Amino acid sequence: MSDTQPSLIPPTRPVRLPAAATLTLPRWGILLLCLLYIVPGLIGRDPWKNSDAADFGVMWTMAQHGWQDWLWPNIAGLPVADGGPLAFWLGAICIKLFGWLLGDALAARIATLCFFLIGAYSIWHTTYLLGRRTEAQPMRLAFGGQPEALAYGRMLADGALLIYLGCLGLLMHSHETSIEALFVALIAYALYRCTRYIDAPTVSNAVRLGLALGVLVLTNGLVAPFGLYLCFLAGIFFCTPPRRKHAVNLLVAIATTTAIVAIWWLVLELSQPHDSSPFNAWLLWNAGQIGWPTLNAIGDFLRNGIWFFWPAWPFACWAIYAWRRQWRSAHVLLPFLFTVTFLIIALFSPDMQEAVLLSFLPSLAILAALGLPTMKRGAINAIDWFSVMTLTLIALFIWLAWFARHTGWPAGIAKNATKLAPGFLPEFSLFATTIALCATAGWFALVYWRLSRQPPVLWRAVVLSTGGVILCWVLLATLWLPWINYSKSYAGIATEMASHMSGKHSCIRTNVSAAQRASFAYFGGVRFEGFVPEQCNYLLLGDRVPKYNRPISPKRYKNMELIWEGHRPSDRSERFRLYRSIE
Repeated sequence: MSDTQPSLIPPTRPVRLPAAATLTLPRWGILLLCLLYIVPGLIGRDPWKNSDAADFGVMWTMAQHGWQDWLWPNIAGLPVADGGPLAFWLGAICIKLFGWLLGDALAARIATLCFFLIGAYSIWHTTYLLGRRTEAQPMRLAFGGQPEALAYGRMLADGALLIYLGCLGLLMHSHETSIEALFVALIAYALYRCTRYIDAPTVSNAVRLGLALGVLVLTNGLVAPFGLYLCFLAGIFFCTPPRRKHAVNLLVAIATTTAIVAIWWLVLELSQPHDSSPFNAWLLWNAGQIGWPTLNAIGDFLRNGIWFFWPAWPFACWAIYAWRRQWRSAHVLLPFLFTVTFLIIALFSPDMQEAVLLSFLPSLAILAALGLPTMKRGAINAIDWFSVMTLTLIALFIWLAWFARHTGWPAGIAKNATKLAPGFLPEFSLFATTIALCATAGWFALVYWRLSRQPPVLWRAVVLSTGGVILCWVLLATLWLPWINYSKSYAGIATEMASHMSGKHSCIRTNVSAAQRASFAYFGGVRFEGFVPEQCNYLLLGDRVPKYNRPISPKRYKNMELIWEGHRPSDRSERFRLYRSIE
């Protein structure tokens, strides 16, 4: 990758367009779009089952207890060595600062909002820096009128951000209180820091890159940073001399990352939280993230990636083909190397976790933006029509199902909605309905503007895909949020279980999952057995045994009586039983 911008522009550049095509979105419009994307779904709901409730449980435990829980992440006494502590620390800090005002669950999501903004900022500025480079510029027109370098870079940055927001795989994870929300943001930030280093290959930029990868280690382990350092090592061979300087700077970055991990390890070893240390368990978890490629893993990647990376992957594939003759240029090679790195990591991942897929999104969004200026009009129109037809039908179905849930017509849809969430009583919200109507009207206005005016701006190719995704999410987060919250929350069952206990400070042994444990502790206010085994008066059993704990059977314990049994109305396969010891 070249360190300086060459003075001669290759004659085979694939981009040829007038200045009118580089009309950019206003800054206030970009910020408003990001807030419209991220805010719905953060407000007005409980922590949901799976990673959302589990990771919130770690943050809440840290905020409620002492320093040992900050160093040894756990969910009400259940050790959690997966990933890293950074996302939990940030969420717990937000709970400490804003929990008294917003409630603990919403306060933790302030960190989620910040994670998303970091990722969006990094995507936009990375694309802008790469797009303004000389080798990325369009060919000069015979009679002039080609776009300016800065305007062209801003146009590509707008397109990359729109594509990033439109990726289906990002939608749910960007709204969860989870490690993954910070992980994808830090991948984007590492890409940004690498771009800064290409522009100015100084020791200070190498240190900043090392810091970015160091906090990435503390977020989701060693695999992604280790793969990226191998990527940077390979990238040195494409740099202009002196390559020795880049090798030295790479060592400086590695030393910075290692120092961050070493400080964390040293603090753990000296303090020994809960008379132990999570570092060894964390290393074992990291070792389990790498395995030999299998046909099942490859099949899962292809099946899930088709929808997870939409709409980025068609544009990214076309960009790689269109820029094939300039593949050594930084604006093409850098996101391409990131994509290849994560592809190799995905193939060697024994479990195709969605965090692995999330790592692709920043580099794919930037590659896709590079494909916008080179894509044929017919292909752009085909993607537009697909987006309009598919997303409009989905939005209309969401409205129809909401109407059926409130009125009973169509009867089939209303019956299915009732079957999925028995016992739920719908309530009409004028505020939520008004927002949904405004979003729907805005969507049809956007479609009319795009199809009637045929604007020359290049980001027109993705504005409908992104706008349609945001519309569907806003409709779900307004019209259907109470129903979804009722289906995915453990609040009701946790409160019901806690009401059958004579003293909430009594100890409970359990085998429930991490998300269930967090929900019972947070909503029920009960205390579970911690790191040190103790004599507990209660035993809470769930039918499903998680991977963290060994199964517990009441037959192993004498003198216990069943005092409560229940399940969430929306999930009949879950059964919870509470036993109390007979004195």
